[in-house]
Amino acid sequence: MLERHACLTWMLLCVLVRQASGQNHAPEGVLNCCEGDVLFLLDSSGSVSSYEHSRMLTFLSELLQPFSLGEGQVRVGLLQVGSQPRLEFGFDTHGTQSGLQESLRNTKPLRGDTKTVEALKIAKERVLRPGVPGGAREGLPRVLVWLTDGVNPGDVMGPMAELQQEGIAVLVVSTGHSNYLVMREVVTPPLENHLYFVDIDDMSIITDDLRDAIIEIIRAERINIHDISTNSATVQWRPVLSGLRGYYEVRFGPLVTQVPGGGGGAETGTSPSTGGSQYQRLVQPADSSTARLTGLKPDTTYTVTLIPESNEHSFNALTATFTTKPEVLSPSVVTVTESGATSVRLSWGPLQPQTVTSYYIEYSALPRGELRTATVHRTQNSTLLTDLQPGTTYLVTITARYASGKGKAMSVKACTEEETPALADLQLTTVGSDAVQVNWKVSEGGPSGYLLTWEGQQSSATGQRSTVYLPPDSQTTRLTNLPPSARVCVSPIYHTGRGDGLCCTANFHPDLLTYGYQS
Repeated sequence: MLERHACLTWMLLCVLVRQASGQNHAPEGVLNCCEGDVLFLLDSSGSVSSYEHSRMLTFLSELLQPFSLGEGQVRVGLLQVGSQPRLEFGFDTHGTQSGLQESLRNTKPLRGDTKTVEALKIAKERVLRPGVPGGAREGLPRVLVWLTDGVNPGDVMGPMAELQQEGIAVLVVSTGHSNYLVMREVVTPPLENHLYFVDIDDMSIITDDLRDAIIEIIRAERINIHDISTNSATVQWRPVLSGLRGYYEVRFGPLVTQVPGGGGGAETGTSPSTGGSQYQRLVQPADSSTARLTGLKPDTTYTVTLIPESNEHSFNALTATFTTKPEVLSPSVVTVTESGATSVRLSWGPLQPQTVTSYYIEYSALPRGELRTATVHRTQNSTLLTDLQPGTTYLVTITARYASGKGKAMSVKACTEEETPALADLQLTTVGSDAVQVNWKVSEGGPSGYLLTWEGQQSSATGQRSTVYLPPDSQTTRLTNLPPSARVCVSPIYHTGRGDGLCCTANFHPDLLTYGYQS
C-alpha cells in the first residue's frame, strides 16, 4: 500500500512538472542571465517548402524557450523574408513565453522572391535602431540571427557590414548549399560560434550551441576576450560608464598559482590573481568598450579584471581568463597563389621576421627533375619561381631558418599551365563542286588532336553543324558533300583546353579552283 501511494505521488509530481513546463518556466541558470534585443531574420520565400518553414519555427521555439522575456530581460523580434518582407512581431510585442510561442505557431510563410536586402533595410531602420518606436534599447547588445536555405539571398554583404559597423552581432544558420565565402564575411567573429551549416532535419543538434552563442553576447554582466593571438588579445565590455564621469581600469597578468598557508596536508590551488607586481594596468576613458592587451607570452593563461570607476555609481569588477595561442613556427601554410605556363607564385605564413633569418626554397619537376634552389629574405612571405616547364608538376619545399638554429620545412605541389598555341596556317583547296582539301599548321607544341567543324550559311541559322575529331598526327583531311559557301574551322585540342582555331569559307566557283586563307 505504501509503495502504491509513493508511486501515485511520483506520477502526480511528473504531471505537475509537465504542467509547469507548459507554463514556459525556463531552466534554472538561464533565467535572468541576459539583457538584450534579438531579431530573427527568417527566410520564408518560395524556395523554402512548408515543411522546412515549419521545422525552422519549431527550432526557434525550442531555442527561445529558456529565456526570460520583457524589459530588463531578453526581447525577441521576427522578420520574415519574401517578395514583401514582413515584421511578424517586434521587440515590444511579447513579454511572456506563452505569447511568443503562440505567435511562432501561427506564423505563416510569405512565399515569392527572396528579398533579403529589403528585409535587412527594414531590420536596420525600423527594428534594430535604438530610439525609433518599437526599436532596440539604448546601450544593450543587439543580435541578428539569419535563418536561410541559402538560395539566392542577393547582395547581402554590404547591408550586413553596415549592421556590424553599428555594433550589431550577426549570426547565421544555413540549411542549404550556401556560398560559404559570403556567409563567413557577413558573420560576426568567431565563425566557429556564429556560423552554422545544418540539414533541416538535424537543426536540433545546434540548438544548445546557438543558444550559448547568443547568451555569450547578451549576458548582463560580462567581459569578452576575442582576437586572441600568441602575444595579444582584445577585451570587450558593455559601456556601463557611457554618459558618466569616470574611467575603466584594466588589469591583466599571468594566472598565479597560490599555495595556501597552514599546516600539513594543505592542497595547492590555482586562483585568478592579478595582485602584487604580477599584473599590468591600462586606463580607458568612460566612453570606451574595448582594450587591446599586448606584449603577452605565447601559450600562457592570463587573468584580466575590468574595474569601472565612477563617483556617480558603483559597479562590480568583472574578471575573465583566457589562454594565448601557442607560437606557430613558419611556414605553417604554403599556397600556390598564381600559376602560368613557365612560372608559379608561392605564398606562406605566418611571417616571423623577428625569429626567422631567411627562407630556403628547393624545387624540381616530378618525378626526377633537376633540383633548383633559391633564398628569400626573412621579411618576404611570397616568391615567384620562373623558367619552369609548361604543363609540369613541381615539388616545392620551403624551409624557415631560425636564429636559434631550428628549421621548419613544408612542401607543396605546384603545377604550371599547359601552353595552348593557336594554328599558324589554314588553307582550303576546292576539289570538285562540293569537296575541299583542308591543310593546316601549328606554330609550336604538340596538340593532343584537332577539332574540325563545318556548316553552310543557311544551316548556321538553324544551328546544324558537322564536327569531326582528328588525331594529333593529322594536318590534312578532305571534306566532301559540303553545302555551298561552307565555313570550315579547325581548332587544336590540348590536355587542359582548346586552343585558338582558324576559320575560312569554301566558295565553289566553276572558274576558281583554289580558295585559301593565310594566317
